[in-house]
Amino acid sequence: MRNRNLMIGAGLAAAGIGATAAYVCRIRPWHLRWGATDEELRESLPGDELVSGARLKATHAITIDAPAADIWPWLVQMGQNRGGFYSYTWLENLVGCHMRNADEVVQEWQELKVGDKVWLHPKAPPVEVAIIEPGRAIVLKPWGAFVLQPIDAKRTRLIIRSQGDYEPDLGNPLLNFLLWRVVYEPAHFIKERRMLLGIKERAEKLARERAEERRKAELNHSGW
Repeated sequence: MRNRNLMIGAGLAAAGIGATAAYVCRIRPWHLRWGATDEELRESLPGDELVSGARLKATHAITIDAPAADIWPWLVQMGQNRGGFYSYTWLENLVGCHMRNADEVVQEWQELKVGDKVWLHPKAPPVEVAIIEPGRAIVLKPWGAFVLQPIDAKRTRLIIRSQGDYEPDLGNPLLNFLLWRVVYEPAHFIKERRMLLGIKERAEKLARERAEERRKAELNHSGW
């Protein structure tokens, strides 16, 4: 019986070591750079100068079949008390965010300037707009940067670079590792990936609608 328990314990330990190694060597590097090219990882983005030596850093990106002008309105109206973050509201609301995602561009939310506050949770301190380059970039301190890079007239890369820090728990390094590396980082990736996809869906829909409006206007102008 004792030998059997030892064998079970050794097997569980080996499985745990294997799972940890797989996460550290394969899964974590994958999700920290989901969608981003090697060039985008190396590239300096607005807001990089605000953070040095960040312990938490991720660069995620996606190609959107829409011009930057059809993506920018969705970025400008982000916020818990505005257009939401286009992610999993059910997950956000489990922790009391009272989040709703907008499916349309709301004109009263289209103004954003340096120093404005963007709320993530009604009871948590908001993040501050540190940099804004209209049509190109929004940097939220201490969250990170949202950057638009046109590919051509109809396609754009949306890059989100998140950078942050935390106070390491020197008294319990294992718990510290589990909290930040195994819980926070994957949760952040899951939400941010859905955000990228949510913005892509909305921007591409808006681009199609605007293209159809232009087509109708051209037909009317031509007399057809």
